[in-house]
Amino acid sequence: MGNRRGRRAELFTGAGSEERFAGPFTGDERPVLATVLANQRATLELKCAGLEAGLARRSVEPSTLSLLGLVRHLADVERRWFRQVLAGQDAPPRFSSEAEPDGDFDGAGDGPEVVAEAWEAWRAEVAFAERFTAEARDLDVEGRDGWLGAVSLRWVLIHMVEEYARHNGHADLLRERIDGAVGV
Repeated sequence: MGNRRGRRAELFTGAGSEERFAGPFTGDERPVLATVLANQRATLELKCAGLEAGLARRSVEPSTLSLLGLVRHLADVERRWFRQVLAGQDAPPRFSSEAEPDGDFDGAGDGPEVVAEAWEAWRAEVAFAERFTAEARDLDVEGRDGWLGAVSLRWVLIHMVEEYARHNGHADLLRERIDGAVGV
């Protein structure tokens, strides 16, 4: 067929791309929800793959949105819902604070140390969340959120899928801006 032009909706390829479509697709609710969330997490990693030097590139002025900022933000989001709310731990955010509420994005600067710290934090929070989810007696385990009140593990898993899906849309645009790569 020659030089066929691809569609934006075609598969974004790279190491780990196929893992984003792992199952189960039927059966018990916990493994299905955990897998859908894992697939969203894998999509974020894939969108950032091979861009260590470009991860801190901002979208457009005045926004501080960047792929590295998304990694830092999602590390804090994972930490908040799984450690603070569900596990009841005293675990302040890693990258933001009352004094710097947007520190996750504002502090996402260039440098291999900053990138390594972000990925290390994100992976640690994901690992904690995965363990918590696997070990919870059921999806009705509740935690207390200062704003929403009681929330269940089920709700947190669904919310996290929503959170990643929203930010993976941002990641699509950011990645395209950095090197032109497009796809789902």
